[in-house]
Amino acid sequence: MHTRRTFLKQTSLATTGLLLTNSSWFKTKELIGLQLYTVRNEIQKGLESTIAKVAGIGYNSVEVFGYDKGKFFGKTPEAFSALLKKHHLKTPSGHYMMIDFLTKGDREDLKRTVADAAKMGHEYIVVPFLVDNMRTSLDDYKRLAEKLNLAGEEAKKAGLKLLYHNHNFEFKDWGGGKTGFDIFRTETDASLVGFELDMYWIKRAGLDPITLIKANPGRIKLWHVKDMARKAAPTFTTDGEQLFTEVGTGIINYKEIFKHKKESGMEYFFIEQDQTKIPVYDSITKSFQYAKKSLV
Repeated sequence: MHTRRTFLKQTSLATTGLLLTNSSWFKTKELIGLQLYTVRNEIQKGLESTIAKVAGIGYNSVEVFGYDKGKFFGKTPEAFSALLKKHHLKTPSGHYMMIDFLTKGDREDLKRTVADAAKMGHEYIVVPFLVDNMRTSLDDYKRLAEKLNLAGEEAKKAGLKLLYHNHNFEFKDWGGGKTGFDIFRTETDASLVGFELDMYWIKRAGLDPITLIKANPGRIKLWHVKDMARKAAPTFTTDGEQLFTEVGTGIINYKEIFKHKKESGMEYFFIEQDQTKIPVYDSITKSFQYAKKSLV
């Protein structure tokens, strides 16, 4: 996880068979997505070659990351969007830190970010992470909830919906069973702010994704689908080592969770694996094949 935190702080085409089924997937939203953070190291070696390989595996949607000062990996939103379209990839959402807005109230940072997300053709703009000094108390979460409401209003003007993506720290008990996630859930306007539920980090917090879905019906629009290695099953403590693994090979029962996608309000899901023990393209191929066979 430290690799992801550090990164966030610093911030060939589909096979013939898949091309034949692409149109029906788009019509029914039966998309199999990948969060591009999974292939971040490959992107550093070559952006277009990475995108081509992701599409070649069969993924037909991606969630983007890497937005920095108006560009993605040196490309304007228009150019990056065009690259994805070239490889027949839909991009329903993107991760945008918006640190200047969330910490300093910089409205220009917010407006610029929302405008660029709209240029990407997203439906959803996602706040993916809170750095440590942004979340030192429940009062911090309350101030952030106010900011999320403002960001949700700005996103709505552009035809977008704002979502917040969880890790496990939002479920820390600050006393009396009160958590940061509770604050976000109760003190943000449900018409402006929704959630992207990361199933691994829910499990890491010792909670049940289905219980959270039932407590927030219709509000969880996106899912991150990543699995936890079986040998990590006995412990869910914050200092225990839970290992990431390919979807369908771990302890998270995705077949059962997917029975609740309508109740969740889920529109899209994205496979993500923060770290892989096998070559990354092999990893995302295994996860894709499981999702195609068992989840969609």
